[in-house]
This record gives sequence, C-alpha cells and structure tokens, in this order.
Amino acid sequence: MLGDATSVHVQRWAREMLARNWRVSLVTARPAPVDGVEQHVLKPVARSRDWLARVGEAKARVAALRPDIVHAHYVTSYGYLAAHVPGVPRVMTAWGSDLLVTPQRNLALRWLTGWILRRATLITGDSADLLALAHRWAPAVPTELIHWGVDLARFRPTPWATKPGAEAVSLRSWEPNYQIDTVLRALALVRKERPDVRLHLLGGGSQETELRALAASLGLGESVDFHGRVDDAGMAAALARSKLSISVPVSDATSVSVLESMASGVAVLATDLPANRAWLPAEALVPAGDAQVLATRWLALLVDDALTRRLAAANAERMARDGDRRAQMDEMDRLYRMLLSSWPPQ
Repeated sequence: MLGDATSVHVQRWAREMLARNWRVSLVTARPAPVDGVEQHVLKPVARSRDWLARVGEAKARVAALRPDIVHAHYVTSYGYLAAHVPGVPRVMTAWGSDLLVTPQRNLALRWLTGWILRRATLITGDSADLLALAHRWAPAVPTELIHWGVDLARFRPTPWATKPGAEAVSLRSWEPNYQIDTVLRALALVRKERPDVRLHLLGGGSQETELRALAASLGLGESVDFHGRVDDAGMAAALARSKLSISVPVSDATSVSVLESMASGVAVLATDLPANRAWLPAEALVPAGDAQVLATRWLALLVDDALTRRLAAANAERMARDGDRRAQMDEMDRLYRMLLSSWPPQ
C-alpha cells in the first residue's frame, strides 16, 4: 500500500487485509504506528510538487518489497507514485477531493489526473459520482464501488430515551471545505427559539482559532463544545448522546462520519451532494453554505421528535443492511485475488 499512515482510513484498510491473511507493507511520507504493518518512509512532503520528487525513492522502496499488488490511496499524490511502478497490478482508490477538486484547478492537473488513472489496473471509489469521473478520464480501466464501511460493533444505536433532548454533533474537520462556520451560524439562529440546544464539535483542524472567535462573536457561550479530534470510542460516545449529526461540506464523496452517524441511530443533516443522495432522503439534505436553511431543518427536528426518531431508525436500518465494513473489505479481498488470478494480462 501507498498512503498516509497517519490516516485512520489507511490504518483500518491495512488491518482489515492483515485479518484476511495478506502481508501488508506501507510506503508512506507520513508515518505513524500501525501494528503488523512494515513501513517504508519517504522523505517528508510539504508541498504538492514534492510528490514529483519522490518517484525514484518510492519506486526503489516498492521494488525492494517485490509485491504482488500495489494499492495507492489518493490519486493525485500516492497514485502518482504508484503509476510509475512497473510489472504489478496497480489499484488506485479515489478519496474525493483528488478527483472532485484538485483536477478542476487547472488544465495541467486535469491532464495529470487522467494520466495517473489510465495507468491503473483497477480504480475504486466510495461513490458513484467519483467513479463516473474516473471513468471519464480512464474509460478502459475497470472501476468498483467500495466504501469505507463502518464497524457496526462499535457504532450502533443506543436507546432513544437515554439521549438528552437538544444535543447535536458534528464529526467533520475544522477546515474550510467542511463549513463549520455555517454550522455555528445556524446554531446561533436555532438558539433564538431553542436556547437549550447544545452542539459538540469533534473534528479538530487548522481553523480552530477562527471558529472559536466566531462562536464568541455569535454569543454561543456554553452551547458549543470544541472537543477536537477524538478516537473511535470518543466519537461513538458523542453519537450515543446525540439525536442529530451535521455534515455540510462544500465537496465530498461518501463520508465515513455520515455512515458512522447513521449506524449509531442518529438523524443526519448533510449537504445536498450526489454521494449523500445515495444514503439519505431528500428531507435530510441542505444546500452548502446556507445557515438559514440548516437552522430551519434543525429546528424542525427539535420540534418534531417523532420525525427525528423515524429518520434515525431508517438510518440505522440502512447501515445494518449496507454499511458493514467487513462486507466491503471482503469484497476488496475478492478483487485483489481476482487481479492476481488474471495477471499478467494476456
């Protein structure tokens, strides 16, 4: 695998494949402990163009491993490195912004994205719109919908009666794309009618100073808690207390935090994006950046507990049917073995 060892998604993927008897090595520019995974650390990457200078080093690291399969996570960084590795099946997993945002910046990045994808043997992504973009750039390369899935043993519904009446949570990072400022502005509007409402922010990120200042300027006081980054147990505990989870980024593929919220039996309000339409009903979708609409929907759920509970129950049922991480990783295991059985191509 090529990817950030600091990413919980890369860590989970690696552990799932270890559990399926694969030997997993990780070539990474951002190391972090991952039990059972041999890591080969590249020179640090500070700027996007640094990836161009890591090709030779990455090729040497991979060649020394003599892998059966190379799998890159994030097309426009580690995918670029994997595209230069010869002689093995190359799997590339698109994460969202690598296809939805980065290629839109200029013509050169669009050309580079297409070149990377056309070097893949298999492309995976966690939403249909992501795979449609990949197919547009690399129509001859097979694509498969594989989402990150949820640990349904950890993220599961808790009794509705144990949840405080007006608590909500956001699991998204405190970065510009995730529009936490919009959530805070909506909270200020909601508090005019429901001063008892409380919001827990769990993401952490570079905008902490600005968001804390905004909360103070809006007079939110103790109605908002800035928890920062927490582990899976911390997220599960926050979801167990909450009836509502809010996720309103400008751009996104299938969000693990949305899936975890759904699996926890929580109602969700999310941006009206193609990936979210695949998981949530129309009444749960809001325009990006519109604090007024978000506040209106939020208040409606506070007023109508039966509606909130119905949406939450439907979310839990959907995830029990379609959201199990083990099933997704079983499918990925099958795809790996299929690639090996048909390699080298005739």
